[in-house]
Amino acid sequence: MSFFACDSPECSSSTGSVELIVRPARKDLGEFSVARALPASERRMVGPFIFFDHMGPADFSPGHGIQVRPHPHIGIATITYLFEGLVVHRDSLGFTQPIETGAVNLMVAGRGIVHSERAGEDLGERSRLHGIQSWMALPDADLEIDPVFIHYPASGIPEFVIAGCTVRLIIGNALGHESPVRSFVDTVYLECRAEAGRTFSMPSAVSELAIYVVDGEVDLDGQRLASGTMAVLTPGAGLELMMTASGRFMVFGGDTVGHREIWWNFVAPTRARIEQAKDDWTNSRFAMIDGDDEFIPLPD
Repeated sequence: MSFFACDSPECSSSTGSVELIVRPARKDLGEFSVARALPASERRMVGPFIFFDHMGPADFSPGHGIQVRPHPHIGIATITYLFEGLVVHRDSLGFTQPIETGAVNLMVAGRGIVHSERAGEDLGERSRLHGIQSWMALPDADLEIDPVFIHYPASGIPEFVIAGCTVRLIIGNALGHESPVRSFVDTVYLECRAEAGRTFSMPSAVSELAIYVVDGEVDLDGQRLASGTMAVLTPGAGLELMMTASGRFMVFGGDTVGHREIWWNFVAPTRARIEQAKDDWTNSRFAMIDGDDEFIPLPD
């Protein structure tokens, strides 16, 4: 996904195990809408996560679908995780890979990559898109590595049930399971689904942790969190919650990577590196996508 300008998410301080409540800013992109939880003015990152967008749910009529044209990235690893739908990823490394429900496409931008995300074979029929797009800032040692793309099919992502809650471990080690998805610092990222009345517990395993309620409602330390709400936990606090309405939530976080600047699709420790990326894009120094080489000028 390409970064677009939108209002800053609304943040409010909290107490107990919850440090901050974030209510995302929603942006209408024409064909569908996106709710952005990170970055927020009062919380730029949670662990390495510097960008967290909730896409849809959106219903497309025949002939319509997501069309994110080729755009560049530096300094991050991206994951598009779909609950419903299909998106075709193409990149400047030569990969063409459908992103399917429950699968993980890990794109490591490193020193620079260009990719596009477009509707797939379902373009000619009614379709639905719903998912999370997240960016993880790379640590200093990996900022300028060669770009990498790795596809993990849905069948390879650990799925298990704990106390009636179905968990898919997208990244990291948690609850006695380990994901095969590559990470660059200690990171945890889970999808959890449960019926009303079920509880979910997880000890603190990383320095920063948050949850995002996709749908339904949860009670977290006495606070009711409705769908489309993010809660950042107090450092060191474990996660103890109850589903007060059936639904789905994401757990994500990890160790910090230090200060990062973000401008458009570029993430770096310094403004100078971002200025270099801007100049590289303007002067066509990024490798382009074979057969999908549209050029998008830098935003104003």
